[in-house]
Amino acid sequence: MTTNGSGFFGRLNWDAFPITGLIQNPNTNEIVANAAAAIVIVGVIVVVGSLTWFRLWGPLWRDWLTSADHKKIGIMYIVFAIVMLARGVLEGVVMRAQQAAGPGDGFLEAEHFAELFSTHGTIMIFFVAVPFVFGLANFLIPLMIGARDVAFPVMNQISLGLTVSAGMMLMVSLVVGEFSTGGWTAYPPYTGAAFNPGVGPDYWIWAIVVSGVGTTLTGINFAVTIYKLRAPGMKFMRLPMYCWTIICSSILIVFAMPPLGVAALMLAADRYLDFHFFTNDLGGNMMNYANMFWLFGHPEVYLLVLPAYGIYSEVFATFSAKRLYGYNSLVIATMSIAVLSFTVWLHHFFTMGQSALINAVFGIATMLIAIPTGVKVYDWMATLFRGRIRFSVPMLYGLSFLMLFVIGGLSGVILANPTVDYQVHNTLFLVAHFHNVLLPGVLFGLLAGYNYWFPKAFGFRLNEFWGRVSVALWTVGFMLTFLPLYFVGLMGMPRRSFSWEDPSFHPYMIVAVVGALIILAALLSVIVQLWVSIRDREKARVPVGDPWDAHTLEWSIPAPPPSYNFAIIPHVTDRDDFAAAKERGNAYPSPDAYEDISVPLNTGIGFSLCVLSGVWMFALVWWIWWLAALMTIFMLATFIAWTFKAETERVIPADDVRKQHEAWLDLVHNSTPVDRDHETAPENRGLARPDLEAVT
Repeated sequence: MTTNGSGFFGRLNWDAFPITGLIQNPNTNEIVANAAAAIVIVGVIVVVGSLTWFRLWGPLWRDWLTSADHKKIGIMYIVFAIVMLARGVLEGVVMRAQQAAGPGDGFLEAEHFAELFSTHGTIMIFFVAVPFVFGLANFLIPLMIGARDVAFPVMNQISLGLTVSAGMMLMVSLVVGEFSTGGWTAYPPYTGAAFNPGVGPDYWIWAIVVSGVGTTLTGINFAVTIYKLRAPGMKFMRLPMYCWTIICSSILIVFAMPPLGVAALMLAADRYLDFHFFTNDLGGNMMNYANMFWLFGHPEVYLLVLPAYGIYSEVFATFSAKRLYGYNSLVIATMSIAVLSFTVWLHHFFTMGQSALINAVFGIATMLIAIPTGVKVYDWMATLFRGRIRFSVPMLYGLSFLMLFVIGGLSGVILANPTVDYQVHNTLFLVAHFHNVLLPGVLFGLLAGYNYWFPKAFGFRLNEFWGRVSVALWTVGFMLTFLPLYFVGLMGMPRRSFSWEDPSFHPYMIVAVVGALIILAALLSVIVQLWVSIRDREKARVPVGDPWDAHTLEWSIPAPPPSYNFAIIPHVTDRDDFAAAKERGNAYPSPDAYEDISVPLNTGIGFSLCVLSGVWMFALVWWIWWLAALMTIFMLATFIAWTFKAETERVIPADDVRKQHEAWLDLVHNSTPVDRDHETAPENRGLARPDLEAVT
């Protein structure tokens, strides 16, 4: 085991703090690095101070940090994702500013720029997109299938804790030490001990390993929930399309995450134990790492984009007043994409010396995956065709997606040709392509879902004006930032370059940094929208629960939903059961009898493991072996102690359920249905007048 420089506090010393570099060598690069560290420290102080000043520690602990309610866990996932999104966007702006600084070295050092693109990719994939997807799925899946919670509520809480602790490691790397310079893929030899002996790759390794465990547990949880907890009558072909996309994503998680975890642990063995899995000597082969990483990496793309497809399916159907066109073909296309995603990983290294035959096989497989994706696009357009379309915020995100995502998809088909890919793979053309897929394809979908289901979660609608401003800024910002990169990529500008010399690149880089600033404004507009919506929430209350005239079961209960979700588990008879019930006039029935309902008790195990695993990772990064051993013992003891807990559920008496449900039914019967043309008016209390004239 490597022990050089190891003592009671491992290799942790004064030089690990950014302020040391600023004192020893004050320059712009050090100022930027210290500003980032200061933002983290000030942010922690502000949060802790605010919670203390407003005496919120008690409610935070009782109602959120120890809750096993799937809805609250989902909301916490989304809050975490938005916090990490702020850092990811800021890093993107700094990178674009560095490249727009003109020919020469700019204001950042090459190593700092390498850290930025490494953390930016890691954060946006693992700690923005994944938690955002999990947050929406956590909130929605039980509600959509008529269940009271996920299959394993406590495991759900543990998954959140592990994900958050891993994400915090990336924040800690700003303050203590530095992050990896090996990219979000962490390719050896750039992350090997010989090339990079610092702590950076270790931060990446342990954050990925721990978050990967949490992600895998979540995939298992979602799959079991949908398989086992569907309401009576909800056959698979009656599932909402969003649930189908989560099933397929869960399968991708279960089979794709282990290769990443194994690759990261083998890289750790190389660095910590002097193994040679991925070295150039003693039998090592770095291509083994590339294969294992992308065996995870390409299914990961669809793990993220499939749930966004599900969101768009729900949004297009609701805001065009039609049932989803081509449901069966959409299900088949979703499953086809999930299967094909495991057959295309090698196109990520067409330039690495494989045979022409292998490249051709994987090129054809990559082109084939465009077929089911095209089926989805045509089905969505057919859903919109002759529908009574409302240009609400979720629909605007969806329309922006349809136009921009097709460009990204077509550029992907171009890259599926190995001869073309060989020329542009290591240029900004590829950067433009995957951002063209991930921003409109994933982020826009998540923001559409955020606007669509926010009133269900909190009982009031988001501000429509600021929502429209956000759509415009995200769309324009994306186009200005990334579409120019196609052109400079074709002109030969390498990706990951912190400087350049060809003056013909400069105009494009100026446009790109302007676009990055607009994206920053888009992020700020999301925050402003939330603040304005909270301020004016009394004018936008929708307690009845159905402000959009939607189709699926989650809209058939109050907003926000009670802790037990459904007073009586529904019996499903139709694919869009709630829409069908509204059509029949019996959407809000009064049951003959009520029963006691069991819900999971609060528990602190998820929070405990979050803290313990965070300290454990920090100890491993800095070689503080005694602390790592102590945290391992504490984590095992926490697990064992929890297994002795006899009471894991609390019972809500039937009489309490009856009182709450009947009070809500009285609200339903005393509310005035609102036409969809007035859905943003204060009169909309969550009882939409059914509009099924355009149903096909």
